[in-house]
Amino acid sequence: MTEPDAFHRKLYQITPTLLSGQTAQTGGMRRLSAISGATVGSDRLWMGQTLVAPSTNSGNHHHGASETGIYVVSGHPEFVFLDKTEGEIRLQTSPGDYIYVPPWVPHREENPDPTTEALVVIARTTQEAIVVNVPTLTWHGPIATTTLDPPT
Repeated sequence: MTEPDAFHRKLYQITPTLLSGQTAQTGGMRRLSAISGATVGSDRLWMGQTLVAPSTNSGNHHHGASETGIYVVSGHPEFVFLDKTEGEIRLQTSPGDYIYVPPWVPHREENPDPTTEALVVIARTTQEAIVVNVPTLTWHGPIATTTLDPPT
């Protein structure tokens, strides 16, 4: 049997019960994969969700060569990173907000709310959910964990 052409492949529906925790993780948060090579055979896209419990911070991390788009579904998570001139920057969000995380930028998610879990939807420009956990938000150059080359 031959492979169908690009215009005759099927669509996939991923319901909440099909989300998978079998993806890269960072302490203080829980990532669930929806669209990936493993779930639907995607080549250049990873998409899923992240949950941050009340009064919890994630560990510091970056996503390698991947650009990351984040959509805040519920809660008021804060995204923290370092700026060379301004020091630590804290982006306070609300449902409906979007966040863009450039490749290689160390950051962390925080949920200061003592009672409500924060839920965000994530899309990445690499099929793999690249997560590199780092000790601090200080950028020391790309630390690759995959075959993707760091920026020059």
